[in-house]
Amino acid sequence: MLEQYLPFVGLIIFGNIENLVLSSQGVVAGVNPVKLGIASIICVSCWLIIGTFGTQLLINYVDFINFIGGFAIFVLGLQAMYESVFHN
Repeated sequence: MLEQYLPFVGLIIFGNIENLVLSSQGVVAGVNPVKLGIASIICVSCWLIIGTFGTQLLINYVDFINFIGGFAIFVLGLQAMYESVFHN
């Protein structure tokens, strides 16, 4: 069963790292940690559902999905670094 997810391992690993970065930004910004935790759990659960069914439907487009996902993670990382350097 896990074989179908192997092409997405990079996105899974770096996406989770990016989630940690975005969560830490929320904590630094003074967001209520309980609300942040609840919102994170909701988003991760939705992403799990979408990813589970989407993988089965879109496995033929794995290269395109990896590129777009990697680009999004890169842009969010740049945004996080920019905000932490220039807005503190």
